[in-house]
Amino acid sequence: MKILIDFFPLLLFFGAFKYYDIYVGTAVLMAATVVQMGLIYAIDRKLTAMHKITLALILIFGTLTLALHDERFIKWKPTVLYAAMAIGLGVAVWAYKKNFLKALLGSQLSLPEPVWMRLNMLWVGYSAFMAIINGYVAAYFSTEAWVNFKIWGYVFPLAFLIGQGFYISRYLTDEEPGKASEP
Repeated sequence: MKILIDFFPLLLFFGAFKYYDIYVGTAVLMAATVVQMGLIYAIDRKLTAMHKITLALILIFGTLTLALHDERFIKWKPTVLYAAMAIGLGVAVWAYKKNFLKALLGSQLSLPEPVWMRLNMLWVGYSAFMAIINGYVAAYFSTEAWVNFKIWGYVFPLAFLIGQGFYISRYLTDEEPGKASEP
């Protein structure tokens, strides 16, 4: 059920784009994301910071796309989101010595400190890669190609998350979070 909630705005966007155009697709994406966040809130009784940022960016870039009738805004939204994630995670760890991944997930996962640091660096690299690749496709390919990339490009996050799962699985213990032994 959760995976359906996560992907239904993208699938509705893709369908609306294919049957109509980028502007109808954008309006559908905006509405579906609002519904998605409502469902997530109804289930979890909260929205994470990433949910709020994603919703805000979709509504802002979607509104700009529709109001200015310029598809570039919606095409560049993922680049802005991923770049902000890479910069935010990098600045937090390097300038402020704070690991946001550990702060967000540390109560759910018991991992050694070096593993948290590697995960943070992997997320910085992954987010930078996704910002660059979306920016490249948005700038140099047609809107049709960009939409297809958005659908089939989900192989990148899925591969990254599966790889990350394999990486952290060897460090997971039955201990309480924060009490794991060093690798």
